[in-house]
Amino acid sequence: MVTMEAVMVVPSALMNRYRQGCGRCAPDPVRIRWESGRMTPDRFFSLVLLLESREAMTTQELAAALGVSLRTITRDVNWLRDAGFPVTAQRGRLGGVTMVPGVGLDLTRLTPGERDHLSLAGLDEKQRSELNASGEGQRALAKVAMTRSSRVDGLLSLAEVVHVDSRPWRQPKAGGPTPASLVGPIRRERQLRIEYAGSRGSSARELVVDPYGLLAKAGSWYLVADCAGVPRMYRLERISTWSELGHRRRTRETETLTTVVAELLEQWEHQHSIEVVATIDRSQAERAQRIFGRNLVWGDQDHSDTGRPVTISFPSLEDVRALLPFGSAITVHGPREAEERLRDLANELVEHYQASSTS
Repeated sequence: MVTMEAVMVVPSALMNRYRQGCGRCAPDPVRIRWESGRMTPDRFFSLVLLLESREAMTTQELAAALGVSLRTITRDVNWLRDAGFPVTAQRGRLGGVTMVPGVGLDLTRLTPGERDHLSLAGLDEKQRSELNASGEGQRALAKVAMTRSSRVDGLLSLAEVVHVDSRPWRQPKAGGPTPASLVGPIRRERQLRIEYAGSRGSSARELVVDPYGLLAKAGSWYLVADCAGVPRMYRLERISTWSELGHRRRTRETETLTTVVAELLEQWEHQHSIEVVATIDRSQAERAQRIFGRNLVWGDQDHSDTGRPVTISFPSLEDVRALLPFGSAITVHGPREAEERLRDLANELVEHYQASSTS
């Protein structure tokens, strides 16, 4: 007796495309028994996609591409041919394994899970692994890679000249729940109870939130959710505990994860309660631009003797401490409360190290 777990059904639409191209009568549908030591579903699709993307490949090249032995690849090719696929094999220096052109396998042959993971564009391999999506994502990407030509209009493909790694430099290992642990309850559309600590060392608060989903940004993960009807982003490393509630989430009907993220990012980028006017040494100008980004605006005048005038926006007065690492290379001219807070912070730092030296 053949169970569903041991059988893969190749759809009739797929076989019809092959019959139209080669004129052979293939079974409809074809049932493939995946036995121990035989061709796996992954290798079946990978082999077909590989053959349809090349004019001809030797058995050595096919074996190397799929990571199997010559004996295994020979058996696989013979199996495809016996099953009615338009595969031919020619011996000799100019020979190889080929498939009749025009009857290729389209990407609708990806499994639902692979198509789902393939849609996670922009995630690097580390982020995929944090979602437990690495394996299925790799299989889907491998199938897509086999269908594309290495050159387009005589040019190398973008995949060969662009590598994506969205992690920031020297990022410490994050704590809190893993993205993979939260995906299930979010996909089940459940409310969550979280214990969340603020960014300024405040004590953790217990909150009930209605999640829209997860956001991966600048190497960090965020839970995007409504709390009492107000959209919020919660950094996962600041969530100390969480639990899934039995109630369905109560998100706003007109909003989606994409629209809520766009709204929150817009608020964050324009939420500035204080603008600091300063002059910065020219030698530190590039460093300041890199750290403060769009929150830094250069003045029109360039004072070569005293430095370059700038205006730097901060969400709160306490955030002006970000200027301390610049030392005397930056001079704050206003507002007065920013000058006073920087002076207090600098004095606290001096007193701290004076006390350390005498102890």
